[in-house]
Amino acid sequence: MEKLWGGRFKKNINKEMEEFVSPLSFDKKLVKYDLLGSIAHAQMLGKCKVITKEEKDKIVEGLRQILKEVQENKLEIATGEAEDIHSWSENKLKEKIGTVAGKLHTARSRNDQIALDERMYLKEEVLKIQDLLKDLQKSLLITAQKNLGIIMPGYTHLQHAQPLLFSHHLMAYFFMFERDKGRMQDLYKRIDVLPLGSAALAGTSFPIDREYVASQLDFSKVSENSLDAVSDRDFILEFLSASAILMMHLSRLGEELILWSSQEFDFIELDDSFCTGSSIMPQKKNPDAAELVRGKTGRVYGNLVNFLTMMKALPLAYNHDMQEDKEPLFDTVSTLETSLFLMSKMIETMQVNKEKMEEGTKGDFSTATELADYLVKKGLSFREAHKLVGGMVVYCLENRKNLEDLTLSELKSFHKYFNEKTLEILKPQSAIETKDSFGGTSLKRVRESIQKAKKILKKE
Repeated sequence: MEKLWGGRFKKNINKEMEEFVSPLSFDKKLVKYDLLGSIAHAQMLGKCKVITKEEKDKIVEGLRQILKEVQENKLEIATGEAEDIHSWSENKLKEKIGTVAGKLHTARSRNDQIALDERMYLKEEVLKIQDLLKDLQKSLLITAQKNLGIIMPGYTHLQHAQPLLFSHHLMAYFFMFERDKGRMQDLYKRIDVLPLGSAALAGTSFPIDREYVASQLDFSKVSENSLDAVSDRDFILEFLSASAILMMHLSRLGEELILWSSQEFDFIELDDSFCTGSSIMPQKKNPDAAELVRGKTGRVYGNLVNFLTMMKALPLAYNHDMQEDKEPLFDTVSTLETSLFLMSKMIETMQVNKEKMEEGTKGDFSTATELADYLVKKGLSFREAHKLVGGMVVYCLENRKNLEDLTLSELKSFHKYFNEKTLEILKPQSAIETKDSFGGTSLKRVRESIQKAKKILKKE
């Protein structure tokens, strides 16, 4: 196999060494971007008269033929066929148009070429991820609206805390994913920078037009420093960081779907199409999709740490260590996109057990805070009220009663401020309606939240 750099060497590369350093098995994913970038580069070389119009036309036509064949699956990229995707593209071009193919590499290096390919790839994938996030938000929004009014226990420390609307719980994830979407939108700006024209590290002596290439490839900016453009991958690191946060949110939602679908909770039933069974226990219905979203979160975390470790001590400019940037990137994109798709479908198709959710708020002391707040409004300090209601809970536990079982006489024995209205406060529905602060769980506020979410999605 002829090397692009072979002129300096007297010996052929060791076979094991060649296999060790070749990225073709995974960087073939970038072939489309490599060819599109080469087309724009060739057009610019022709425009700037670095190559003749005839040479430019021949090169561009050859590259377009290769791109068409790749897209129609008529060309297979076999491992060992070339050193990397760049040499594969150039070799194929040479087969089609002859030695003039060698002029394509004028005024560029594989260093700025790979940085371009990765940026083009990631720009496209980040837009896909944003669309998948919107789909998930729509699923949450539709499910929240469909189940508006259903009461469930709210938790802290996985212990019953205060009652809230199930729709309020779902909308919490809507706004988490809105922030994730914002992170993706923001980092897109830093991916959207053209590195081509930086060459190996110092720029080029040829009269090139980088702004022209940027316009051809739909980049909004051109990199300011040639050394920086080829030696850093912080745009990938930022993507991996945002992806790790997004996967954490998906994992938390996945964990709740797993808990809620258990027999102990029985709040929801996941659709059969996103579950599997047991090879030995015929009755089993396992929430595998949610479990794998939770499990694969560790892969995305690992990809971020892997990448940070790889980059942490590299001197400028390019080092071959940076070849290790692709597999963590590709794996994260694949994991994230599949997880988003599956989570959206699980939310969309799950069945909600209204009776079981509302039953969970009965006898769980979750309206105790309402009693404390009631006393505060009557003039007690919150600390006094908290202590008094805590004593009431102890009384109920010792007498095997629930707060809502207390008679008016028993309530008055704890404090003179308790009256008939206190009995109403102890109902979960009343507790929810009192949470009318902005962002709270009252029906009015949740409706407002849903309307705001609709406007957010419509605007985007």
